[in-house]
Amino acid sequence: MHDDPKTRPRVTLLPGHDRRARHGHPWIYSNEIAMDAAAKALPPGTLVTVVAADGTQLAAATFNPHTLIAARVLTREAGSHIHAEFLRRRLRQALAIRERLYHAPFYRLVHAEADGFPGLIVDRYGDVLAVQVNTAGMAMLWPLVAEALDGLLSPRAVVLRGDSAARTQEGLPVGVELAAGTLDGTVEIAENGGRFPVDVMGGQKTGWFFDQRDNRAWVARLAAGARMLDLYRYGGGFAVAAAVAGAAAVLAVDRSEAALALATAAAARSGVAERCTFHKAEVFADLEARTKAGERWDVVVADPPAFVKSRKDLASGSRGYRKLARLAAAVTAPGGYLFIASCSHNVEPPVFLEQVARGLADAGRSGRILRSAGAAADHPVHPLLPESAYLKSLTLAVD
Repeated sequence: MHDDPKTRPRVTLLPGHDRRARHGHPWIYSNEIAMDAAAKALPPGTLVTVVAADGTQLAAATFNPHTLIAARVLTREAGSHIHAEFLRRRLRQALAIRERLYHAPFYRLVHAEADGFPGLIVDRYGDVLAVQVNTAGMAMLWPLVAEALDGLLSPRAVVLRGDSAARTQEGLPVGVELAAGTLDGTVEIAENGGRFPVDVMGGQKTGWFFDQRDNRAWVARLAAGARMLDLYRYGGGFAVAAAVAGAAAVLAVDRSEAALALATAAAARSGVAERCTFHKAEVFADLEARTKAGERWDVVVADPPAFVKSRKDLASGSRGYRKLARLAAAVTAPGGYLFIASCSHNVEPPVFLEQVARGLADAGRSGRILRSAGAAADHPVHPLLPESAYLKSLTLAVD
């Protein structure tokens, strides 16, 4: 694609609706834009110059006239050419940060707006990349991004995970494809002393949840010499890290056979299979049964999938976190530790805290919060998008 700032289409903000854009907010909503016939006729993903009502050029952005977030800012320097070298500079900057943070090439390389790539996620599994292209604008730029990634990293394989709900909202097709290279089976990553097989083509999201890396290390410290119950286990990140750190025994529960198979393989590869047991069950029912049986565990981890996928689910999903906190606290031994998390970005931290506190009280337990944490450092947050800090976790010492 060719971009020339002099001939690039323009979209104009309505009078009095330019304050957020002038201060650097990366999103411009459709109700802030003069949606005239020309703007509505632009193809989704078009590169545009965002102009204030007084004619001031504010930014270069991608534009979709059919979505609530109509313009996504690429740069506040409206005269910049959006070309291959522009994208390569951004990628090199993102890579430099990750290489300073991590010794091994297993991390989130690009985290959307925070890294200057609105709508793009790139997770790195050594020489394999898993990519989510979630906006029409990034879909238009993808060939240039792919070229830049190839020049920077020479990946063996690139997997496009185009199965997110965000693509549907942007009018993009849904599907998973091997976009480049070859890939046979799972890939292996190293994290917190363990070895984990990752299903990049068929696993959840991009195959692994790097965001919980630091929280897994934190819980592993608490679990040394202890018995741990690990709920919603997926690929075994918490369970195996705890066993590697010296947990006496770990029981991990998940309803997915595929997830449990990956976790079982991870325990074997990490040399801790004898201290890890994996059990297939629906977590709420399993916890009810363990509560009735009077079970108590030194450390309990509750890291569920998102209970609130949209704002309409907020009330019911919040009750889900309260119920989970109640059941998890009920099986936590006095003097033990409960780690509970939410990846629902619609659940704000005060709401999550309130539901966990209510759940603790419902269980007739008390305690104190030792740590409140979010995602690992390879999931940075844009300073003007605090709502993108989706991951929340609390660690409680339970009386």
